[in-house]
Amino acid sequence: MGKFEFQNLVVYQKAKSFHYQSLNCLKNENVTTYHKDQLSRASFSIVLNIAEGSGRFTNADRKNFFIIARSSLFECISILDILCDAKFISLERKTELEEMGDELSRILFAMIKNLSK
Repeated sequence: MGKFEFQNLVVYQKAKSFHYQSLNCLKNENVTTYHKDQLSRASFSIVLNIAEGSGRFTNADRKNFFIIARSSLFECISILDILCDAKFISLERKTELEEMGDELSRILFAMIKNLSK
C-alpha cells in the first residue's frame, strides 16, 4: 500500500504499467529519438495527471485532470499506430499496448462520467 491514496488506485497502477510497457517497446534502436520522446512524454502524462487529479478537491478539477490523462492515452495510441505503420514496432506489440490502453480508457471514462453527475 502506498502512502498516498492515488498510489492504491487500480487506474494509477494500470497507467504505470502502460507507461513501462510503452517505454519497453521504445528500446528498439530503429525508433527515432523524436518518436521515443513523444511516446515517453505522453505515457508519463497519463500517470502524472491521474496522480494530480486525485489530489484535487472539486469534482470539476478532478474531472479535468482525468480528461487530460485520457487524451494523453489517445495520443499514445496514435503514436503507436504511426510506429507500427513505419515498421518500428510489430503489429503484435501495437495490439498488446492498444488492449492495455483500451482498458485504461474505459476506466478513465467511467471516472470522468461519475464526476459529471
